[in-house]
Order: sequence, then C-alpha cells, then structure tokens
Amino acid sequence: MTTFRTVADLLACPPGTSLGHTAWRVVEQPRIDTVADATDDHQWIHVDTARAAAGPYGATIAHGMLTLSLVPVLIGELAAVPEASRGVNYGFDKVRFTHPVPVDSRIRAEVTLLDVAPVPGGAKAGFRAVVEIEGADKPACIADQIIVWME
Repeated sequence: MTTFRTVADLLACPPGTSLGHTAWRVVEQPRIDTVADATDDHQWIHVDTARAAAGPYGATIAHGMLTLSLVPVLIGELAAVPEASRGVNYGFDKVRFTHPVPVDSRIRAEVTLLDVAPVPGGAKAGFRAVVEIEGADKPACIADQIIVWME
C-alpha cells in the first residue's frame, strides 16, 4: 500500500505515478446475488446459474455496478492518507465496462494517480483503476475516481 502520511505528501506526488496492483479477490455468486437484491437487478445472466451456464459466458456474470462499487475499496487498498481527517468519494469522471466478470473470477486493480490539486483545507486527487480479470485479455472496468482528503 502506498501511504501518503499527510495531505502534503499526497500533493507532492507527481501525476502519473503508478501505485501498483491490489491483491486478488474472488467474485462469488453470493456477492452477485446480494447486489441483485440491493439493486433489484435480477437479470438471469447474473442470478440464474442454470440458464447462464448455457448462455454466452458459460456462467453467471457480475453486475457492472458490482465491479464499479469495488473501485473505491481497491483504490483505498493502495492509497491512504492516515493523517487526513477524512477522505470523501467525490465521484467518477469516466467509467467503462470493457469485459464481463464471470462468477468465481479473480479480479484486482492497477491504480494510477492521475492528478492532484489543493482545495481549501485539503487535496482533490484523481485516480484511474484498471480492474483486471485473471487470465482475461481485457480489463473488466476502467474507472477514473476523484477523492477529496481533508486535513
């Protein structure tokens, strides 16, 4: 994990700095089912294991929004500002879902600091998370997230 001890340390980091890769995590069916329940998106490709087995991917696939919802925690695995009073998800500039995530896939993110700028009382930083699927030729998701850390 990269630790920018203070907001000043974050501000000193040059844009384009790679923060590396997160640990791998498995996307299992119970998590997919929980997202289906939380979002009311029970499309068969996500929750009907028998039908999905005969479908285009040979198994159920995770919701794109499930993959996106993991981005803040994946970025947080590599970037921390422990002396900041708080970090706030400011939003996303760009998100693309470029490959489905089949059930039981292992995913991780490569995280890059895109930019960082001072704001009153803190810093606003943009990060790109490229969510990779083990063994896939394309990433599952590419997302640019903005986080504001306050001193």
